[in-house]
This record gives sequence, structure tokens and C-alpha cells, in this order.
Amino acid sequence: MIDQLDGRLLELLANEPRIGVLEASRRLGVARGTTQARLDRLRSGGVIRGFGPDVDPAALGYPVTAFATLEIKQGQGTDVRSHLAGVPEVLELHTITGHGDMLCRLVARSNADLQRVIDLVVGFDGIVRASTAIVMENPVPLRIVPLVRQAADGGPDGGPTSRP
Repeated sequence: MIDQLDGRLLELLANEPRIGVLEASRRLGVARGTTQARLDRLRSGGVIRGFGPDVDPAALGYPVTAFATLEIKQGQGTDVRSHLAGVPEVLELHTITGHGDMLCRLVARSNADLQRVIDLVVGFDGIVRASTAIVMENPVPLRIVPLVRQAADGGPDGGPTSRP
């Protein structure tokens, strides 16, 4: 759980990832030590997973994004995960319920190149079938600030959060 100060800190970092602790504490109106302690706690608690740059694959020459639902052979999950981790164009992999076993986000240099990527993905014995959908537009890109605000305000029921 996070409180409102944590939420404000996370929102500030999301909007200005290069801000320093001293400037963040000034903007939040709290002591530098408080800001650092909150930051350390959020990092050690797994709330903040990293401070890396937010890289756009299209700017790297990979403007095509697709999602592939994969069906895998029973007992092959570990091997399939290892295989997919070795494919640079696989940006994310999730195990799922429903009409498939895994969902992965892929990128490619073109639609023709996407075929190469799909062939590379499914060219592994542990993958039985793939169903692919090409992304046309991304009107709501990955975002976290609205979720942070809701969590800081006590969740979807709006109940207050408390912190000792």
C-alpha cells in the first residue's frame, strides 16, 4: 500500500524521471531524508522497479507492434520461456488463462519482417500454435500515474489509507 505522499513522489518521478532527491523533496515540501527514505522503501518493496529510459521501439527502427497468443506443449513452459527470452523482438511475455498459454508483445521493422519474427518465435518445438494481432494504433500508451493516484487515495473504493 502507498499513501498520498508516496503517490505524489511516484507521480513526480513518472513526469520528471531525471529529478534529483533534493529537488523532489523541495517540490513535495518534505525533508530530503523523508524523500530518500520513501524512495528507498518504494524500491525495496518492488513498487519502483527501475529508473531506465523509456525507449520507443519505433525510434529504434521497429515501428510494427503485434501481440501473439501462443499455445505450448504441456511441460514445455520453461524451455519456451528460455527460447523467447533469446528473441530480441519479444518485448514482453505473460502466461495467461483462456485461449492460449502465453501472450507476447513483439516488434518488427515492417510487416514483412514481422513474418520473420513470428517464424523465429514459433520455430521452437515447444510451441504448437500462434495467433497474432497487429497493433494499428496505441491510443492509451502504457501509463501508471492514474493507478498510482487511485492507490494513494485508498483504492477503487476511495477509502482512506493510513500509514504508521
